[in-house]
Amino acid sequence: MTAKHYLFLFLFIFCFSSFPSHARFITGRPSPTGLLSDGISTVKNLPYLLLKPPVSAEESCEQSYGFLPCTTTVLGNMFLIIVYGYLMYLAATYLSYGSELLLEILGPGIVGGLFLPMLGALPDAMLILVSGLSGTAETAQSQVSVGMGLLAGSTVMLLTVIWGACIIVGRCDLHDSVAIDGTNTKGFNLKESGVSTDIWTCYAARIMAISVIPFLIVQLPQALSSTSGRHLAVLIALIISLLMLVSYCVYQVFQPWIQRRRLAFAKHKHVISGILRHLKKHALGRLLTDDGEPDTEIIRKLFETIDENHDGGLSPSELRALITGIRFEEIDLDQDDAVSKVIADFDTSRDNLVQEDEFVEGITKWINEAKQTGGAYLESNTGTFKFIDHFHQQRKREHALLGSEEQSDEVVENVENPRWISIKAVLMLLLGTLIAAAFADPLVDAVDNFSEATSIPSFFISFIALPLATNSSEAVSAIIFASRKKQRTASLTFSELYGAVTMNNVLCLSVFLALVYVRGLTWDFSSEVLVILIVCVVMGAFASFRTTFPLWTCSVAYILYPFSLGLVYVLDYVFGWS
Repeated sequence: MTAKHYLFLFLFIFCFSSFPSHARFITGRPSPTGLLSDGISTVKNLPYLLLKPPVSAEESCEQSYGFLPCTTTVLGNMFLIIVYGYLMYLAATYLSYGSELLLEILGPGIVGGLFLPMLGALPDAMLILVSGLSGTAETAQSQVSVGMGLLAGSTVMLLTVIWGACIIVGRCDLHDSVAIDGTNTKGFNLKESGVSTDIWTCYAARIMAISVIPFLIVQLPQALSSTSGRHLAVLIALIISLLMLVSYCVYQVFQPWIQRRRLAFAKHKHVISGILRHLKKHALGRLLTDDGEPDTEIIRKLFETIDENHDGGLSPSELRALITGIRFEEIDLDQDDAVSKVIADFDTSRDNLVQEDEFVEGITKWINEAKQTGGAYLESNTGTFKFIDHFHQQRKREHALLGSEEQSDEVVENVENPRWISIKAVLMLLLGTLIAAAFADPLVDAVDNFSEATSIPSFFISFIALPLATNSSEAVSAIIFASRKKQRTASLTFSELYGAVTMNNVLCLSVFLALVYVRGLTWDFSSEVLVILIVCVVMGAFASFRTTFPLWTCSVAYILYPFSLGLVYVLDYVFGWS
């Protein structure tokens, strides 16, 4: 069957389902009189998930913008949800693609840290906005559950289904609890395959966990069974949420600069550990005395070895020769920068030469620093301490955890035809924004009408279905990045997921709280807030203190998704939480 035939089939189903039908509600329950039923139900409260009584002939739907199609039937509204959901998916795809193009030109500075994260959350924010602006306050109160369902569903889906999928597709062999880039010989081994990320990803997870604070504030009056302070709590939570949004954007703007500073510091420490290891090797392991203290006599002999012209001072060229001989192959080292920093550490006289006493004093200071951070590991065969080797391994691992400098470049160079790429990116962003703004309101109306026609709470429709449309581009992008099986791409993947949830918790929640406060709506979302708190705190704590995730960790995410959905249902429809 060709695509044209599928189109005619959809149009036929839509036309057939759009006409309001007339029927009597039939129930399987026995008549209260014990007589045979004539097919007409006398039950007032319909059971959950059964169709509502048919709409009368006089009732009609209201067209969005006066021309977009509408319907009062179940199949008709289902069709509209699919169509409008697909359009929102296109909007999210255009926004994601335009963001990636713009990021190629401008890098992760102001645009990448401030503008693009907001664009990623735009479809969700638009749906939340229109759900609370529709009609009267009573109508908005009934439709606002669509926005809350979308907010909770997006958060849960990103941190469970998509998070677990990225672990599966991005898995590599684990060696010494670190994933080896591009190597996957262990298959689906639960313990010996997995992914590794850098330390910045841990920071992103911690920020995500902290971003749930406004939820706690707005929920506090309900937890205390207080009705008088709910409006004030919404205002306070809104202010805190906006402040956190600004703080997060500022951090994202300056994060590349912070990352470069941390990388430079880590490289310097790596140079220190490499020089100490090199000197220990040339001192035949006797760089320290038997009690673990620096052996100044050995250090002076090493100075004489390095001082090639024997003028009593180490020049920058002699230090450069020392660093070149060590061969720091595991890091991209700027030798001139490394030499200048070593001189700055040793040269207390500021004559751009390292005298013998300055060398001894500097090496002694480095050894004592290594003792404090490297631990006292005793070599039984030589009687000396090997904390210098341990210190070197720690610095090497620290540099690896910080990631590469490629992630912190402010401007990406060597981009062909940047003007055309910029124009294309702006057009994609503009088109995605217009589509999201135009079809958010019809989608919310279709969800609300479908909920009325089926008696299915609109929260569950928006919790399960809408996140597939608004977050699908982020999900596909994250999975594609993870499939490249490298630490850098894995770090970008999970940072993107944590950042998307953070923007949901601050930007989308700010829009939601503003609607509730301005329109005087009631905040009755205890179970939904509880689900968001549980998922964000559990996954945030899980990812905040580890950089390697074996394959078995994806089971944690996949257990959380059905648990979250079941928890909302039990609390709302069994215990009557609101």
